[in-house]
Amino acid sequence: MAGRTDGGRPAQVTDAEGSRWAQELLDLLRPTGRDVRRVVTWLADAVDGTACLQDDTGQVLAGTPTPLDEDLVTDIVSGRIASAAWDDAGLHLRLVGVQQPQPASAGVLTVSRTAPFDRRASDIVTHTAQVVELLLRARESTVAGRRLRRATSDLRLAILQLLMVEDTVSARRVAAGLWPGLLDTDTACVYVLEGSAEERDRIAEECLTATAEQALVVRCPAVDAHVIVVAPRDAASAELRLVVGRRRDTFLGGSAPQSLVRTATAYGQAVSALAVARFRPDQQAVYAERTHPERLMDPAVLSGWTAHVLRPLDALAHHTRAELLATTRLGLEFTAVNAAKVLGVSRNTVRARMDRVESLLHADFSDLTARAVVHLALNTRVGLSEEVHEARPAGTADPGLTDLLAGLALRTWAHELLGRLESDARDLRRSLRTWIAAGGNAERAAQLLGVHAQTVREHVRSAEPVLERQLLASGSDLYEVVLAHLALGELERPAFDRTK
Repeated sequence: MAGRTDGGRPAQVTDAEGSRWAQELLDLLRPTGRDVRRVVTWLADAVDGTACLQDDTGQVLAGTPTPLDEDLVTDIVSGRIASAAWDDAGLHLRLVGVQQPQPASAGVLTVSRTAPFDRRASDIVTHTAQVVELLLRARESTVAGRRLRRATSDLRLAILQLLMVEDTVSARRVAAGLWPGLLDTDTACVYVLEGSAEERDRIAEECLTATAEQALVVRCPAVDAHVIVVAPRDAASAELRLVVGRRRDTFLGGSAPQSLVRTATAYGQAVSALAVARFRPDQQAVYAERTHPERLMDPAVLSGWTAHVLRPLDALAHHTRAELLATTRLGLEFTAVNAAKVLGVSRNTVRARMDRVESLLHADFSDLTARAVVHLALNTRVGLSEEVHEARPAGTADPGLTDLLAGLALRTWAHELLGRLESDARDLRRSLRTWIAAGGNAERAAQLLGVHAQTVREHVRSAEPVLERQLLASGSDLYEVVLAHLALGELERPAFDRTK
């Protein structure tokens, strides 16, 4: 047995053959070749024998296992000796302790061959043991870095999920530890960048660099090709535009400035703008502040109607009510599956919460008019100022949907919006109205119209650029068009609101 002093001078290699194996060993340290298993395999070939690397528990990490004396292995693992030589029945072995990244932990590199170890073979074993130690440390550092990046990414997602359910207090508390001041803002903009799923991690890193980590950058849990950025005010707009400008087939959609409590609304706006960006030469678009129907309604009537619609939820505990409302807002804006991914819950949880809201409101969410009306109420609850939310005078009757949609300004807006469809000889307006009445089901609408289902889909798709709104994807754009039909009396009011 022989000891090996850590930090000792390695044997000098001067012959051409030695230079060759040394160069081969150095090549294995290149970025494309840094693999402990490859190094151990190379070692076996270089000494014309076998090689095995095992950890302090005896688990084989690389190479071909070799029967060893357990006491000898224990001495090396414990650090009593650094290396050992052992000859047994014509088999020559070299055992070298290999320090592992964990504190006070060591593995054993075992090399065996039928011929005795000469100077060259001994030098190869010694140098390879040093290379293996370097690779093990590098691998542990890489794994630790990957874990840290994953944990940080998960934390960013958790903050976004808190913002999506309007829990800004908890979101700020979570963010304060790692990113002080990140959410110290009254308003923020949400951006969605779309590239390929393969490039998403790189796009996310570029966003972090571009914003100097002063924005919340999240890999979208619902769409593999999306990166979501929540930036205080609109400070990150120019930087994100540069990120997109440097890349082909990458698009950017941005929201209008919104309060933090309306992050979910801003996210919906960013996704809507992203659809426009796909057709823009510069691949970028910001949500257009167009006239929305709720802005044409009497604020006091809108507030009173909202309170009336959502009153069945008032008896619930505050946290339960907030959870149901936030989940339903997202569930009406996106599919249950995508809403679940954004919230970090199961789709069954999303559906169960929405089913409970349906039951409490006596609404049918398979009916697009009911979805549109509840969506309006939920967004109104978040969007109206506190002054408007003042209690109505005693004895005043609660306003109904008829009162809400009776205004001249709203009817004028609806006439203008839907009137855009009349110039098309295919009667897109009739197809769209029938499709909405059929709950967005092309097959049922086709039966009512006496055409093929594909024709209905083409008509609805053709109406999208005319109305400048996404219709086939459920969300705010579609609900505005539904409200326009309701305002003009072209659709029946949802069943739960027919009493008013």
